[in-house]
Amino acid sequence: MSEVEVDEQAMIVARQSLHAVAELVLAGPQYREHGTIQLGVTPDGFGQVAGPLRIEGGDLVRGDRRVPLRGTAADLAEAVGVEAGAPDGVYSEHAELTSTDELHVDPAVAGLVLDWFGRGDRALRQFAPHLVPVLWPEHFDLGIALDEVNYGVSPGDRGHPLPYAYVGPWTQRAGAFWEAPFGAIRPADVLPDAESVVAFFAAGRAAAAG
Repeated sequence: MSEVEVDEQAMIVARQSLHAVAELVLAGPQYREHGTIQLGVTPDGFGQVAGPLRIEGGDLVRGDRRVPLRGTAADLAEAVGVEAGAPDGVYSEHAELTSTDELHVDPAVAGLVLDWFGRGDRALRQFAPHLVPVLWPEHFDLGIALDEVNYGVSPGDRGHPLPYAYVGPWTQRAGAFWEAPFGAIRPADVLPDAESVVAFFAAGRAAAAG
């Protein structure tokens, strides 16, 4: 995903920390105040769609206030005047870190994660201009659904630790394209720009239709 060599463990640690902040500091408080868990990609990171909080690089931002992403999610929430916690009763899968776990966010590595979300957002908007990509806090992935097929990008998860793009039909398909249990994936390092991500999505749409 970058010409810079990235340590896999550093990427995992940064992704886990960013996921915790997304769920516990952004999505949870937003849901309790506005009734939505949806987050969105911003020019320099990601943030609430119905509130003022966002992530830019290695900082949590509210208005003119910038708080470095260190300490715990509870510490960050207190610093920007919200209560940390996941949305109650909305979904069953959660971030791997809790509100009292120490966060570890290397700004350079976090920048790669945010760059991947930005690349994915541009690709999804090119691929389906009439849809708005959503960053979902339960899985920490950015996606859309089109004709009963999910398209999106992930910064990694337990099964695939590094960033990837995916195509996931709601109904299982057969064929060489569908090499993953839920559909198809491509690692970010073979998708160097938004256009290559769009091409993967288009190939997935054709395979799903066929």
